Amino acid sequence: MAGNSQRRGAVRKAGTKKGPTVGSGGVRRRGLEGKGATPPAHQRPHHPAAKRAAKAARQQQGRHRKTDDTEIVLGRNPVVECLRAGVPATALYVALGADSDERLTEAVQTAADKGIAILEVPRHDLDRIAANGMHQGLALQVPPYSYAHPDDLLAAAKKDAAPPLLVALDNISDPRNLGAIVRSVAAFGGHGVLIPQRRSASVTAVAWRTSAGAAARTPVARATNLNRALKQYADAGVQIVGLDAGGDTAIDEIDGSGPIMVVVGSEGKGLSRLVRENCDAIVSIPMAGPTESLNASVAAGVVLAEIARQRRG
Repeated sequence: MAGNSQRRGAVRKAGTKKGPTVGSGGVRRRGLEGKGATPPAHQRPHHPAAKRAAKAARQQQGRHRKTDDTEIVLGRNPVVECLRAGVPATALYVALGADSDERLTEAVQTAADKGIAILEVPRHDLDRIAANGMHQGLALQVPPYSYAHPDDLLAAAKKDAAPPLLVALDNISDPRNLGAIVRSVAAFGGHGVLIPQRRSASVTAVAWRTSAGAAARTPVARATNLNRALKQYADAGVQIVGLDAGGDTAIDEIDGSGPIMVVVGSEGKGLSRLVRENCDAIVSIPMAGPTESLNASVAAGVVLAEIARQRRG
């Protein structure tokens, strides 16, 4: 009824007022602001140019990677031979479910006796390491060899009662020759081996195995420049004797009683020209019969045996 003051009119419920009841906190305003200049294409994460730049960076990093990385020896016979030779391994990997034989048993037992970690891994992990898959369920991890400095090699040799007897290698690329020469140096009382940093065999697991553990007792130094190192040794009073099939001095004509370094060249290339010029004499081994030359490691052993004979006399 009109004019009835007791009648309630339309009442809006609480919280239903039109428009926002709470402010946006500036979200809408900031959403309308500019984000600055567009970055270059190679800096946008999902742009093809950025992917190409990342790939090039990875390749560049790979080119500057260290060359003396940890080495993995694969196969049952090589692993057992390395363990017998006393190669300073850090881990022995055994594939899960690998067939057991005397070589596997010996490898595990020897590693356990030497305190080498023994790890059982899935076979596909070894398959990824071995490109040809010929791991036979066994792998050995060998750390990089710790080379001596050429100056430290000569200083340590001078501390011995016997005159320094050293061997340098030129154009020797086979690690088996390196290992055999290290073994001969240790057998005939030598004090160390010097190798160039580039274009030369390094102390790998193969060299370790060939040296029959002598690499653990005979230091191997690596020179950035072999010719410069030879000159420094000569200035220190060491006689530099080159070993080459075309040498003009017989092996029994050299005097091995004083400080001496024997520089061994390869069978094919022999001594390089600069190394030959830095030698005080070029020695050859007289050969009987049609044989033209000896293996580099065998020739080095013959010369070292002659020097040891002279020193005994």
